[in-house]
Amino acid sequence: MQSHGTNRKAELLATYGATAAEIEELLVYNQNNFDTITPPAQQTFPLESEPHLAAWENYYAQAQTIGAFEALRSCLVQLQFPIQAGISQTENYRAATRRGQSTEGMPEAIGLGLQHPDRLQLIIHPTLVGAIPVIIAGCRADFIALVQALICRNEPDPIPDSMGAVIVGGYNNWDRVQQYRHTWEVQQTQSVSEADWQAEFQRLIPQKSLYQDRFILMSRGEYSGVSAAALGMTEAEWQAYSLTIRLEHECCHYFTRRVFGSMRNNALDELIADYQGITAVNGGRYRSDWFLQFVGLEAFPDYREGGRLQNYRGTLPLSDGAFRILQRLVKEAAENLEQFNTEHLAELQTPANRAQFLMRLTSFTLEDIADRHQAWLEKAWSAVIAAPPTRS
Repeated sequence: MQSHGTNRKAELLATYGATAAEIEELLVYNQNNFDTITPPAQQTFPLESEPHLAAWENYYAQAQTIGAFEALRSCLVQLQFPIQAGISQTENYRAATRRGQSTEGMPEAIGLGLQHPDRLQLIIHPTLVGAIPVIIAGCRADFIALVQALICRNEPDPIPDSMGAVIVGGYNNWDRVQQYRHTWEVQQTQSVSEADWQAEFQRLIPQKSLYQDRFILMSRGEYSGVSAAALGMTEAEWQAYSLTIRLEHECCHYFTRRVFGSMRNNALDELIADYQGITAVNGGRYRSDWFLQFVGLEAFPDYREGGRLQNYRGTLPLSDGAFRILQRLVKEAAENLEQFNTEHLAELQTPANRAQFLMRLTSFTLEDIADRHQAWLEKAWSAVIAAPPTRS
């Protein structure tokens, strides 16, 4: 199913008070990247896990005896270096992270300093698109250090306060390369030289699934910086809810990345991902008031400065006028989504139906979901019900 009618979208935006220039901005911003990608036909959920999971299951097993930090430090080479300005340009760091050389004897490899290494957790989390490894930092400072190490090449780059989790993709895992080499050498019928291995390594490089990993880094703390009091919960309740919402939010991005090859910092992506997170802690029930609190729209039409929505204004940021219209779009979309969810709560309990509805949801634009008169969500759900059942 494709998103619908540019003219109709423009008319809806005009009813919100958007000028011609703001309409043009928003139509570009709200283009649905998922629409251009056709997912595999007859998708059956859950999908098989990606190949790297086997190695991470071994890391998880090791973590049960020696602790997560020790287990990960032995295989993720960046955790063997500190956070230090300029370290990524040193020859030893490049040799270790780009060519897989052992860090033994390297003076720079003094280890990543964490405040609470004993509180670091590694879990293997099941999702609709296969299990994914998740590293949960013991505190905010440790999350920042892990992001700097694994994404910023151990450089002390600033990490936004609004970042509470991130998917690390395309991670070159030299431990898996070494395991591949060991297996390959054992299978040879005669002794092999370093030159033989280098030739085999060149054949390995195009096969990225054999050495590139994807995993989630997560922090603890209040989701979206919203206090427990704002949601009428105890601190302990909200801490537990926050962890689950954050995890399921990232797993939704993982879903769109695996099925559609796309995930963006965009209001539509965030609406969908927060839908998954909120329903995960509420027995499948969606709360638009929670989502609006998360993005800074709890007092609409006023916007709370510092709310998450301002993080998604686009690469070419929306003008102030267009951003105000986006706020109304987001509010209307969230409320429509809650109404639909309430009416179909029982049907949305099965993994197969949740997956199929998520795929339908990604076919829309914010204008589609916000438009109360067109009932696109109902039409999409009718298509799900009419489709042949898939195995859950």
